[in-house]
Order: sequence, then C-alpha cells, then structure tokens
Amino acid sequence: MAAIRRTATGIWDRFLASDPGLLRLMAGLRTVGAIVLTLLVLALLQTGVTLMVAGAMAAMVATFAIREKEVRGQAVTLALGLPVALAAVTLGALLHSRIIAGDVFFIALIFGAVYARRFGDRGMALGLIGFQIYFVSLFVHATLPTLPPLFLTLAIAFACSATVRFAVVPDTPERTLRRLREAFRARLAQLVATHRELVDAEPKQLDDVLDDLRRHTSRLHEAALMIQDRLEEGTRDAATARLLQRRVADAEIAAERLGMMLLNARSAERTETLTLHLPHAPLPSTANRMQGEGDAVTRLRRDLDALLLLVTRAPEDRGTALAHVRNRLLAYRDEDRLPPAPRAVQDAFRGLGEAARAVLGLRLALDGPQDESDDSSATMRSREEFDAEDLAIVGSEGDEEESEEADTGLKRPTTRAAFQVSVGSALAIVGGEFLSTQRWYWAVLTCWVVFLNTASTGEVLVKGYRRLVGTVLGVVAGVALAGLVGNHTWTAFALVLLCVFGMFFTAPLSYALMSFFVTAMLGLLYTLLNTYSLATLVLRIEETALGAACGIIAAVLVLPVHTDRRTDEHLGTVLVRLREAVSAAVHQLSGGPAVELLTRARDLDTALNDLRGSTQPLVHPITPLRGRRQTARYLVALLETCAYHARSLAATAELLPSSRTVAADPRLERVGRRIARNIDLIVARVSDEDGDGDGDGEVISGPSIASMLEADGAPALRPDTVTLRVLRHLQRLDEGVVGIARTLDVPVAGRGGTRRAQEGRLTGAGGGS
Repeated sequence: MAAIRRTATGIWDRFLASDPGLLRLMAGLRTVGAIVLTLLVLALLQTGVTLMVAGAMAAMVATFAIREKEVRGQAVTLALGLPVALAAVTLGALLHSRIIAGDVFFIALIFGAVYARRFGDRGMALGLIGFQIYFVSLFVHATLPTLPPLFLTLAIAFACSATVRFAVVPDTPERTLRRLREAFRARLAQLVATHRELVDAEPKQLDDVLDDLRRHTSRLHEAALMIQDRLEEGTRDAATARLLQRRVADAEIAAERLGMMLLNARSAERTETLTLHLPHAPLPSTANRMQGEGDAVTRLRRDLDALLLLVTRAPEDRGTALAHVRNRLLAYRDEDRLPPAPRAVQDAFRGLGEAARAVLGLRLALDGPQDESDDSSATMRSREEFDAEDLAIVGSEGDEEESEEADTGLKRPTTRAAFQVSVGSALAIVGGEFLSTQRWYWAVLTCWVVFLNTASTGEVLVKGYRRLVGTVLGVVAGVALAGLVGNHTWTAFALVLLCVFGMFFTAPLSYALMSFFVTAMLGLLYTLLNTYSLATLVLRIEETALGAACGIIAAVLVLPVHTDRRTDEHLGTVLVRLREAVSAAVHQLSGGPAVELLTRARDLDTALNDLRGSTQPLVHPITPLRGRRQTARYLVALLETCAYHARSLAATAELLPSSRTVAADPRLERVGRRIARNIDLIVARVSDEDGDGDGDGEVISGPSIASMLEADGAPALRPDTVTLRVLRHLQRLDEGVVGIARTLDVPVAGRGGTRRAQEGRLTGAGGGS
C-alpha cells in the first residue's frame, strides 16, 4: 500500500508540475460541466436539438469569457453578460434577412468588441460574449419567431454556467495560489532530480540531461511568475505576499545556482551561465571530472537524494530521520563542514547547503512552523535568519507603483486592433459570401481569432498558419468522428464534450491543437444538426484560409505594427527594467537605503516574457531567415542570463538589513554605474529609430570587476564569502551586457573599432557573438 501511495503521489506531482495551479484542468472541467448541466436542463424541458446546440455554445462562451480573478468580479461580469447576449441574439434575429444591414452591424459589433478590451478583463469578456452570441445566432439561423425559446435557452445557459463556476467547480484566488505553490514544489523536485542525473551523466548523455535541465529550470521560473501574478489576490495582506515572494525567489535562485555549480564541478573550466538558457550552447568539456573524486562524489549523490526528499516530503511528515537529513545539508553552509575536495566540488556542496536553506524557508512560508526539537546549530542559525528577515519584511513598505503614460488615439493597441479587425472582417465577409452564402461567417471568425492576443504582423501570420494547420487536421478527425457516431445523438454530444475539454486544456500549450479540437467539434455539431457533409468540412478549410489571409492583409495594410518595431519596443523595456533592477540592487549592496528589490526583478521577468512572446515569429520554424532566428534566440538567452544574475543580486541585497553574513561595500557603486551606463547606451541605440545619433558612444569593456576593487587596495577576497558571490554575479552581468551590445552591433570600446548597426537591431543583426 505504501508503494502504491508513493506511485500515486508521484503521478499526481508530475501532473501538478505539467499544469501549474490546475488552471487548464479547472478551465476544461468548468466549461464541460456548464455544458453538461445546460444540456441536462434543456433535455428535461424536451428542447429540440438546435436549441440544445445553441445552449451548449452559449454555456461555453459564458464560461470561458470570464477571466477575472476575484469571485465577486466574476459574478458581476456574468450578470452583465446575459443582457449583452440577449441583445446580440435579438439583433441577429432582426437582421437575419437584411444582408447588407446585418453585415454592417456585424462589423460594428466586431469593432466594439475589440475596442472594449481597453476597459480590462470585464470589457474584454462582455465584448467576447456579444460577438460569440451573435455568431451563435448566425450558426442556428435565429429568426424572430425563435427568439422566445432562444431567450430561455440563453438564460438557462448563463444560470448553469454560474452554478458550475460558483458551486460545482468553485475556485478562489486563495485556492489557485495554493495549487500554484504545490506546482512550484513539484517542479522544484523535478529540477533537483535532474541535478542528480547530471552528476553521473556520461558524455553521450550530457546533451539530453542539459536539455532536461534547461526545460525544468525554465518551468520552475514559469511557476514562480505565475505565483507572482496571483499574490495580490491570493494572500491576506501585503506582508504575507512579500514573504511568499521572497521564499519562492530564494528557492528558484538556489536551485538554478546549484545546477551551475554542478556543471562547474563536472568540467575543468568554469561553465558560462548562458549554457542554462541557450540550447546547444558549447560546453567547456564533456568529460566528467567528478568521476575521479571518489568519496566526495558518493556523498554528493547521497545528499542530492536527501535534498529531493526534503522537497517532496508531505507537510505532515515528521521524524528524526528527516531532521537529521536537513541538519546535514544545512551544515554545508559552514566552511568547516565541507568535505575535502577540489574547490568546484566544494562549491557544489555550498550550493546544496543554500538550496536546503531555501527549501526550509519555503516550508516555513507554505506549511507554517516546523518541529525544532532535533535542530542542529546550523539549522537554528538558518531559522534565526528567517525570523530576522520576516520581521524586516513585515515592517517594510512596498514601493509605490509608478504610473506610465498610456498610448492614446490610434496608437492605443486596442483602438488599432479594432480598426484592423474591422477591415479584415469586411474583407472576410465579402470573400466568404463568394465561397458560401450560408457559412461565410467562418472566415470572419478566423479573422477575429487571429487578432486575439497578437500585437504585430508576424504574430498574426504565425497564428493564422497555426489555425489553418489545426483546421486541416480537425477536418480529417471530423470526417472520422461523423462516420463513427452516425445518428447516435448522445454519443455525438459526449464526443463534443471531449473536444471542448481538449480545446480548453490544450489552448495555453498549442493554438494548432486547440483549432484541431474546435474543428472536430464543429463536425460533430453539424452531424447533430443533420447538416453534415464532407463538402461542409472542406468549405471550413477554405473559409479558414480566407479569414487568415484577410487578417494578415489587414495587419499589413491597416496601421501596421511590424515585428521588428514590436521586438525593439519590448527589448528597450527589458533593458530599462534590467538597469533599474541592477542599479537598485547595487545601490543597496553599496550601503544605500532598502527598497523593494524582488518586485523590480519580477518586473524584469515580466518584460522578458513579453519580449520572448514578440520574438516567436522570428524563431518559428517557418521563418525563412535563419540568421534572424539564431540572433533572436541568442539575444533572448543573453537577457535571460542577465535576468538570473539580477534576481540573484536582488535576493542577496535584500538580506542586508538582517543578515550577519552580508555586508555593504561602497566600492560596488562604481561597478553599478558602469553597468547602468552601458545599458543606457544600448537602450539609446535600440530606440534610435531615425538614426539621428542619440545612441552614439561606446560600451565599456574594461578590466574585471574584481580587479577594479582590488585596485583600491582592499585585501583579496576569500572564495567562500558572499561578497565574492556578488562580484561573480556582477562580473557575469557586465559580460552579458557587453555580449548584448556586440549582438546588436553597438560599438564596444577596445574591440575592432566602432562598427555601427546596419539594420533594425534585434531583427536585423546577422548573428550572435
């Protein structure tokens, strides 16, 4: 039974790690539950198949359109959505026989639905409900005589959606945050397990293990950002949110640092941090130097297994054995307790000690007070440090958010997108009518969808391509499913529900997969409506291709936002956030006043995520320009490396008010000024669109940071000090910023003259350095 429980727990942990917070699972279950309840009520009322299809689609829309995190906000939006839906279906019925007036209104509705996004989640939800319910009225051919039963069907669908959302599958910000914390712990366990594999990986296995290491490191970072996004709503006060933020950041940074230390211990040369962020990055050596270290490596294997045990143990687990494991790992924070071994291997044990400390802090933050009866002196010291940090966090006040000027007029993204979608939809209506006077709205739907959550012509192109691929595959599945179900109505409804669940479960992972499930579902719906034919599904492909083409044409011709401009904007934002985070951390490490550093680091991570999304058209396999693709990947990897070092500096600087092991050093201020100046120069060059010379100047690539400090006459730093760790992070940051400058063709002093940038920064550079 114990073995079965462990197996079940392991499977559940893997599922938690694959779906952080169970957000995709809950979205799928909530939508399917709303549809099932709606169908049951309509079946009890002996409603016809057409109204049941309309009710199922309305229930789906009423469920997935709501995106607000607070329960009260969800209820208000859902209540407002019903009159919007009733108005949309009424206008659809009134304009059913008036083709020109109906088309004009449809375009106006599309414009309003997209423009409403500027009002936040509620505006986006109401616009989405209005558009989709009007689409439902076209799908079921609503007329004035059918309005009363349609009104009742919509009311039932919204009521069932509310019942499932608030009673059957309830969800609150607190519950979501709790599940996200468990997912973070599961992903941390996966990363530690990969660390264990790294120790013994043979040269021919190393590439696969490194790919796993990069993937699990990235997934842990993703979970940390998801927690950050839910802290405000999911915690009772700001102090609790800052405490959890600190502990999650500590665990993330300690785990990533441990991976770097294990890589260094394997190789005779120091491994670049870029290796953890750039696939196929060259390694100094593939030979495993640790294989000849004997007892030290045996001990390292055992202690990595012990760290994994500490991460995966249940909150209620107690016992002397666990306390002994924790005490042994935390003892590695003392130099006297390190085993005799080369310095790189000793660094790996230091990393184990810091990771064990981070896991203890995470346990205290997530599970409350722990058993202290078997604590060693090292564990007691760690607890005292946490107590001092907690007091500093509770007594501090967060920075006030800086207000940013929003774009106005046609520069506002929602306004620009509204005009683009309207023009694209008008083209889709005209072209769709030539293809089919009955199914023309499929082209409009595709045009609408390819503009959702896109901001550049490249993103529209990639999304249109993915939708077309998913649609073609969905047509094949639809043909097979239609032949399978025949006239079995409830079998068809069951398969529709499976398609709906698959659609929402895979939506965040793959837009092509989501389109596949949508198209397969449509094939089943037309089977239910007795309007299915192979020609209908082939028409679906034609209309989808037409809609995607119309969307791309509108994106290119109407107020276009080119991919290079979009990526340059995000790149400039990332560099500014990097400068702010590094400057604030160095200022505090130099003796300046305490500020909210981790929030600045997370702002940098958010900006980097936006940049990563905007570069997707550049790194997509269909991109013909391989030079651009390689440059984009290399530059994003460099920025991820810099962000890691910035997070590490922020986490170390936040220890200053309470730590006995970290002391301020005023000499670091000079280092911070050099890095900030270099970043400012790169930002100026990136934003110098007109080439007016605002970005003239050279990035300084001078002596190492350690030599700069030693020139001041200070004694040599011991290898075990936190100050040396800070210097390592600053040195890597300095090198990373210089690498970014070279990739973007920004002149670097002392390196082959002052070559000017030739083309559009990120998208125009020829390759990495």
